[in-house]
Amino acid sequence: MEFHEKLQHLRKQNNLTQEQLSEKLYVSRTAVSKWESGKGYPNLESLKALSKLFHVSIDELLSNGEIIDLAQRENRSNLRRFCAIIYGVLDIICLAFLFLPIFGQQEGEYFKAVALGGYTDISVGLKMAFYILIVLVSLAGVGEIIFSLIKNPKLMSVGKGVSLAISALAILTFALSRHAYITAYMFALFLLKILIFIMENRKTL
Repeated sequence: MEFHEKLQHLRKQNNLTQEQLSEKLYVSRTAVSKWESGKGYPNLESLKALSKLFHVSIDELLSNGEIIDLAQRENRSNLRRFCAIIYGVLDIICLAFLFLPIFGQQEGEYFKAVALGGYTDISVGLKMAFYILIVLVSLAGVGEIIFSLIKNPKLMSVGKGVSLAISALAILTFALSRHAYITAYMFALFLLKILIFIMENRKTL
């Protein structure tokens, strides 16, 4: 008997509807329906809750093949969450660009490295654009970390896509305005995120 058959049998044996079972497990009724139709498995926490609720071991709920499959799914999920957190941290690091002296400002015959706040050899509009882009990248990082903590794969994927898009726009803006240092730093972080993305997808294939 497969897991979805066992789950359906145990639920009916205990006179529970899918709605009632979902409430006891703190999941959606759709999730329970998906499990019972054989279209997915609960995560480890939900499996523990099912084991406790129906007084059966996890080994009784799952076959050896299903246990291996679940372990692989959990590993992939944990890897995606870990990568999303790294993405978020790299994006939040960009806030430092607001305070680091990485803009060259001419003073007489010499150039002095200044932070964005003290940089005056730039139009107000472009300076505001720099502020907005850096803040947006950092906010994308905060979002990625939040999405990873609430374990939402779809939002994590969206967060990574938004992060890469804003980072690319920032790099293009800095490059076109001929600010070499911040362009190089942003590009290095962008390449690091691309590398993490490639490694993550190679591991999860």
